[in-house]
Amino acid sequence: MAALPVYRWRLAPDGYATRRQLRALGLRPGGQDVAAQLERPRRRRGPLVAYLYRIDRAKPVRPMTPGRRAALAKAMTARRTCPNCRTDAGYCIPRSLGMCVPCSDSFTAAA
Repeated sequence: MAALPVYRWRLAPDGYATRRQLRALGLRPGGQDVAAQLERPRRRRGPLVAYLYRIDRAKPVRPMTPGRRAALAKAMTARRTCPNCRTDAGYCIPRSLGMCVPCSDSFTAAA
């Protein structure tokens, strides 16, 4: 197994990109293996690592289909619905609370 080339932070050669950078270009890794990695040193812990992919091997992002759009809408509705009062909170329910803020406030006031 060949070792990956390691570059220092912000010193990667042209032609490589992280997943986020690929996404900003409208691309995805497309099943290719990691081509290199970046390392950013830190003082008291191990280095931060970012994996790089080759831009020339990247594929275009798949278009959003009606089925995927409907599934995403359903998932977001589930994240906004309070399990306690069953109303749409209008925001994603915090996982730390497990319910909408008004229900959480009334729950903690009653306890």
